[in-house]
This record gives sequence, structure tokens and C-alpha cells, in this order.
Amino acid sequence: MRRENPAGFVADDDAGRVDLDVVHGYLRTAYWSPGVPREVVARAIANSIVVGVYAPDGAQVAFARAVTDRATFAWIADVFVLPSHQGQGLGRFVVSTLLDHPELQGLRRTMLATADAHGLYRSYGFEGLADPSRFLVAQRAAADLYAETVGNNQA
Repeated sequence: MRRENPAGFVADDDAGRVDLDVVHGYLRTAYWSPGVPREVVARAIANSIVVGVYAPDGAQVAFARAVTDRATFAWIADVFVLPSHQGQGLGRFVVSTLLDHPELQGLRRTMLATADAHGLYRSYGFEGLADPSRFLVAQRAAADLYAETVGNNQA
């Protein structure tokens, strides 16, 4: 799936085109994934539906991914626009391209979490959970998890 906006930016779902240096560089300092190892980001990209946004010169400037079973459920994650390209509508461009992806159509539930982009996602029909007490999370400390993940890949 490939789209171009009027300013010449291209959204593309080709995982092979993703600039791992750009994505890891952003995610390792993001509030939701501080310190995430490069290997973890690479594996996440390989196991997700991804959309990268590329400037007219080909440089990657935005990213989003969906973790999904492609039948009933998807989790939208790791959505960002590089600070140097914010304010140009690229957040909407990457999110709308991902949500329009053919493999994400007809799902019963699509979810995400955000600390600061509620307005953006509400414009696509996302809303607060009707009954958050039904949802649970098993969470581990990122530092411990990353140490195990990187250690297991080196064994």
C-alpha cells in the first residue's frame, strides 16, 4: 500500500523500506519505550503491519505499526512524526494510511494507548473504554525485559 500526499510525502507499508536507525533513534527516547534495544525494534517491525512516511528526498520522517491477528483485533503502536516534520499533517497521514490498510479492515476491535494525542485518535472514532475494569495488563520493568531479550539473542 502506497500513498502520496499533495506535498510529495509518501506513505508506504513496505517493511523493507523502514529506516531502522530512524525508528530506533526515536523510540529509544519515547515516553512509551525508553531504552528499547535496536534488536527489539527490528523484531517488532518484522512482526507488524508497518507504515513509514518518507519526505520527497526519501528520508523517513514518520512511522506507525499495528500488531494484529488480521481477523478480529489490532493494537496501534509506535506512532510518531520526527519533531523536524511536525505540524505538516503527517501524523494524520501516517495514522489514516495505517487504519486504511487492507489487512486491518473488518476487525472487531482496534485499540491503542496515548498520553497526548487523544484528539487525533478521537477523530478516527477511537474513544475511552466503556468499562476499563474489564481490561488487565501484565507488565514487566522494561530494563529487566530488555536485558533478557538482548541476552537471549546473544546466546
